[in-house]
Amino acid sequence: MMIRIPQVLSAEQVARCRAVMDQAGWIDGRATAGAQSAAVKNNLQLPDASPEARELGDMVRAALERSVLFMSAALPNHILPPMFNRYEAGMTFGSHVDNAIRTIRASGQRMRTDISTTLFLSDPSEYDGGELVVEDTYGAHKVKLPAGDAIVYPATSLHHVTPVTRGTRIASFFWTQSLVRDAGQRGLLFDMDMAIMRLNQDHPGHLSAVQLTGVYHNLLRQWAEI
Repeated sequence: MMIRIPQVLSAEQVARCRAVMDQAGWIDGRATAGAQSAAVKNNLQLPDASPEARELGDMVRAALERSVLFMSAALPNHILPPMFNRYEAGMTFGSHVDNAIRTIRASGQRMRTDISTTLFLSDPSEYDGGELVVEDTYGAHKVKLPAGDAIVYPATSLHHVTPVTRGTRIASFFWTQSLVRDAGQRGLLFDMDMAIMRLNQDHPGHLSAVQLTGVYHNLLRQWAEI
């Protein structure tokens, strides 16, 4: 299940990210890649421990916590501190699957990567190419969103970034360990949550919304791993 999360960051927040990045030092993106990914990865990245990455990561985390759509789709238990990458002309990232386990550097805690997220920080007009392509049983899906928007998709998916041919593509990327490990169960809970929200909007206070909310939480109670 791929879900677009619009306007995670405001235009002002995107501008702040870009201003901080303009003054930052970038390193080879292969520094944080596994052996298989490193062979097909050609981009730049902010060092994880840099002040710039920490400031912007805190901004992104706070914005995610305010996003009802992200919280419903991901049901986050742990979120890896957001990272930031940069693709200039000629750079690309070949087909790969993300590592199953990541370590939160600050705490040493290991987490399972259930969900991948890319948060776009460049507008599509600023670069050519650079589409995120996610493959699933329905084929390959190209994603290129406005600055501030994010795409959430299963970390189990084979995916790649097409070569940038003009301009610069800047994004944040990170992984989430969900309270619900199974992607199918997460999808059912998300669909139910969206239906409950629409029901509450169309028929405020309707008894059916209360009953469905009870079903939602009982399913979450059954499936969640704490």
